[in-house]
Amino acid sequence: MLTVSVPDDAIPAFGQMLLGLRRASGLSQADLARSSGMSVRALRDLERGRASSAQERSAAVLADALDLTGEDREVFLTLAREGRRRTAKPVDPTMLHSLPAVTELVGRERELCELIGLGTAEPAGVVVVTGPPGVGKTSLAVAAAHRLAAHFPDGCLAVDLGGSGDRPRAADEALERMLRALGVPARGVPESAADRVELFRALLRDRRVLVLLDNAVDEAHVRPLLGTGNRGVTLVTCRRVLAGLTSASWVSLSPLTTESGVALLASIAGHDVVCGEPGAAAELVTLCGNLPLAIRIAGNRLATRPHWSLSYLVSQLRDERMRLSSLSAGDLQLRSAFEVSFRRLSPIARRVLRRLAVIPGEHFDEALAAVATGAPQPEVGALLDELVEASLLDTARAPGRLRFHNLLRLFAGERLAQEEAEDVREQLRDRTLRHLLGMATAAGASVFQGPPDADGSPFSSQANAGDWLVREGTNWSAAQREAAALGWHAEVLGLARAMHWFADSQEFDYRWDEVYRLGLEAARRLGDQVAEVDMLNQLGWAQYMCRNDNELALCTSSRALALAEEIGDQRGKVFAHCYLGVELTRLGKVEEGMAHLRVAHEMSAEYGFFEMRYWMRSTLGVALQEAGRYEDALAVHQALLTEAHEHRHEADQEMVRWVMMLLTENIGLCLTGLGRWREAAESHHEARRLSAENESTHHEADQAVREGLAWRAAGEPDRARRCLLSARALLDGPVSRADRDRVDAELTALVEHHESGCDGNGLV
Repeated sequence: MLTVSVPDDAIPAFGQMLLGLRRASGLSQADLARSSGMSVRALRDLERGRASSAQERSAAVLADALDLTGEDREVFLTLAREGRRRTAKPVDPTMLHSLPAVTELVGRERELCELIGLGTAEPAGVVVVTGPPGVGKTSLAVAAAHRLAAHFPDGCLAVDLGGSGDRPRAADEALERMLRALGVPARGVPESAADRVELFRALLRDRRVLVLLDNAVDEAHVRPLLGTGNRGVTLVTCRRVLAGLTSASWVSLSPLTTESGVALLASIAGHDVVCGEPGAAAELVTLCGNLPLAIRIAGNRLATRPHWSLSYLVSQLRDERMRLSSLSAGDLQLRSAFEVSFRRLSPIARRVLRRLAVIPGEHFDEALAAVATGAPQPEVGALLDELVEASLLDTARAPGRLRFHNLLRLFAGERLAQEEAEDVREQLRDRTLRHLLGMATAAGASVFQGPPDADGSPFSSQANAGDWLVREGTNWSAAQREAAALGWHAEVLGLARAMHWFADSQEFDYRWDEVYRLGLEAARRLGDQVAEVDMLNQLGWAQYMCRNDNELALCTSSRALALAEEIGDQRGKVFAHCYLGVELTRLGKVEEGMAHLRVAHEMSAEYGFFEMRYWMRSTLGVALQEAGRYEDALAVHQALLTEAHEHRHEADQEMVRWVMMLLTENIGLCLTGLGRWREAAESHHEARRLSAENESTHHEADQAVREGLAWRAAGEPDRARRCLLSARALLDGPVSRADRDRVDAELTALVEHHESGCDGNGLV
């Protein structure tokens, strides 16, 4: 069949083909008019779109004049016939029903609305629904197609391209199916793929048709099936992102929320089953990685095994070694869904994917991926992009971070065990763990400890070290657990001891009780009693500060003091007295606690100010403050502030600013407790300034709130409002939602106080 150029979208398909064929034959309009017996004016009207098509006899005469035979003639006459219809022939309505039926779409209301909105836009074009295997792309697309059907009076073409299986449907086969649905007789379907594409696009350009291409493999699989008309829309589902498609829109699916996952489970296994064991139902959804396919499989297993309880299935899924095998029901196999995507990767990308399973934490970056997989640093980025494009890795919230879906991580671990020798797996694991432990230990030692050693530290500053610890928190903490299981006692202990000062600034963000418990066990295995005292002290701190278990912390700190006295560990005794003092005070034994704190304060006199004296006296001041003894606490903090100024040249300036910030904050809290509102506001303003210098945004926002509340209590609502609005602007991002809500509540309360004429002096 001759290739026809498309000169003008306003010209009907028949006119375009006539013009292209005439020009390809080297004929003028006058030449064709003479050979066909038609007038030049009639030909001009057809080619310019003034007439939509030729009558049946005229079309046959034109075909003879153009020497058209075989499939070229059939296509020409088919387009003429279609053009003569007053309305386009409706598409076979059963095509959509050939795809899996969607009985109930759970938890996809937002995505469904988005997809319908894109499908009804003008012009709509191509919309790609993408996401990892088992996330429910087909279900969403089919549901959207049923909702959109009323907007496409010429019908819906729907084809499963088989991209989720081993034998994808070829594009020319899909074209034959859709051409037949468009009314082309079997003899009129061109033999060549290129001719089928041309006819398909010609037939679609004048119709308002919805095309659903389910389970595409990649861009090359889809491109021949995209119509050129601007009246219809094409929905494509694919595991790959299909970023190469120009002018497309995308709807990306993520796993369901736990609430939606439980609702989906109930719709399959029965509401009585789920309501009877709500905790087990939520855990089952989590173990299924919140993937709809996995939840459906689990629900089907329960529905077909009425003697099983939810708890029993959950107990099976808890075993990571058996989880993927347990997530199968009949021909529904989660592992099989993953394997198809895995096999379509390049060989080196497959190797990278399976080796990424040795990374112990929740997310990672290119640098850690290079360490774990052995891929060259310049190449690892492109390989990770291939995995993201295939929806086998997801982007994390933090820029530059990637993560596995939990079940895909298990799958990658299985492939690693099957395809890499044991010694290679151990080498990959050990290299990754030693890298994380070494970096974490070096970073911990750099935080608040003066400038790092330029020759030996991988970090250029304390801020750089702290940022790395926060960024890789899930990795180094998991690496410590794995190292403990492997018996790497020295490394486990080294990491725990290095975290002392970092833990003070991040007390609620990590399982510090686990970090120090592992360190304690390692110290005992190594027979290092000084380290054992240190770990007992830190464990006691974590138990009262992070877990709010003061009774347990008291027992731990008492053991630390007893062992420190037994071996003559002076430093250990200082910290033990300090932590015992805090714990006893928190338990209401204020005088007994204060006695321990004063002993710690006196014993710290032989140490440097920033090494220990500041921390012991500051803890005493905070304990007095928490006991409501604000005058005594204020005197301690003010004296410490003066002393910190005197010793400011003895430590790194970042650490000095941090100490000043904490002291001015505590002074502000004491002044608040005493009702000295203006002085409290000024103190929090200074703490806010120091927080900004330290680039501690969250702390800066907290001080702005405290300053605002103090100004409100001082009867200055305008200054209070400015402070609260500054705090609101600083609290950006999803992790600060609770704090933003608190500021909004305070702003509302400020307006209400002002409108009611109250001066208000309450603080929350």
